[in-house]
Amino acid sequence: MKDIINELKTELKNNQTVVVATSGGPDSMTLIDLVNKIAKEKNITIICGHVNHHLRKESEAEAIMVKNYCKNHNIIFRQMDITSYQGNTENYAREKRYNFFETLIKENNASYLLTAHHGDDLVETILMRLVRSSTLKGYCGFPKITLKENYKIYRPLISKTKDEILKYVKENNIPYALDKTNEDQTITRNRYRKHILPVLKKENKNVHKKFLSFSNTLLLYENHINKEVNEIIPKIYKNKTLNINEFNKYDELIKIKIIHHILFDIYKEDITNINDIHTNNILKLIENKKPNITLNMPKNIIVVKEYNSLKFKQKNEAKKYKIKLEDINELPCFIIKKEDTQDSSNFTTRLNSNELAMPLWIRTRKEGDELILKGSNNHKKIKDIFINEKLPKEDRNTWPIITDSKDRIIWLPGLKKTKFDKQKNENYDIILKCYKKGSL
Repeated sequence: MKDIINELKTELKNNQTVVVATSGGPDSMTLIDLVNKIAKEKNITIICGHVNHHLRKESEAEAIMVKNYCKNHNIIFRQMDITSYQGNTENYAREKRYNFFETLIKENNASYLLTAHHGDDLVETILMRLVRSSTLKGYCGFPKITLKENYKIYRPLISKTKDEILKYVKENNIPYALDKTNEDQTITRNRYRKHILPVLKKENKNVHKKFLSFSNTLLLYENHINKEVNEIIPKIYKNKTLNINEFNKYDELIKIKIIHHILFDIYKEDITNINDIHTNNILKLIENKKPNITLNMPKNIIVVKEYNSLKFKQKNEAKKYKIKLEDINELPCFIIKKEDTQDSSNFTTRLNSNELAMPLWIRTRKEGDELILKGSNNHKKIKDIFINEKLPKEDRNTWPIITDSKDRIIWLPGLKKTKFDKQKNENYDIILKCYKKGSL
């Protein structure tokens, strides 16, 4: 491990504070021990970040072991406990863990978060993503250094194998714990570790270095393409909306990278939920001839094609409503008020209550809804009006419809007036005005 010690001396600067993610396993105990070997020489402050997941009965003993090691080596020890979980246990724990590390970094003005990912981890990660499918960045696995906003994530052991790490802790009498769940063959990574990695190592004992070279090569391509894409994105993607006409001017590779950029922006740490199948589905959505179409994505995200726009949104289940019309009515996207106005657009209607069954109601659309347009005796389906007006599909289920107590549609705010609408020189006693929220 002399090469790692020398590398740490070069990478870490004098008088810095670093956070070392330490689970208590041989990997992280090796890492914190190596960092500690240079700490005094470079006046580096080490903060050990330990997370007790409380998922195994050994967790408490492991936390005590790590704490005692820190005490014996004058290392600052900080612990977080996760006592309850939501959703996917692994993803939830990972999110909580990194939030904890970031908190330690901010509180202590640390420059680095060091993690104990090693060469075998890299091989396993790349293989799993190749089999499952991923993005180009996903196929890279993980780099030695990841630049964050105010710090770096540094993985010094990426060039070492698990066997080298185990040899180090045993020769240096470093305490460590073994997680028995690593033997659980129902876990995908464990199967790769147990059955596939040994076969590759028989072919080449330094196969992890080959994978590291492969990863670094992909990262070079990734970074080069990203420079071009980063210049394009602001021109065609704003407010989570992609201009399809502009997007289609680029070649296929750039298109794919633009989609990847958008997905990374949206999913961030949850990007592991995304693979090239999702990218291809988005590209197919763009090519689809239908003017309005929606694609469901992981984590409650939807991609909505609306004519020349592609919008990425958090999915909100459309809630149907029926409410009695009052003097002021606040709706999801509109406000409807009874007020005097000179406006004569489709955002205003004048009504004679003697011609209506009172009270009036505001509701969402129903199957088969239709109205009689002003100046016509023809019935017009609400569905057809929405299509003709190019109303985004996701807005149609929540668009307000005004009816009387016989459920006759008397106004479609902002879109169409009905036969019940009165001219200014006719008899009326109700004026309704519709405002888009934010326009008042």
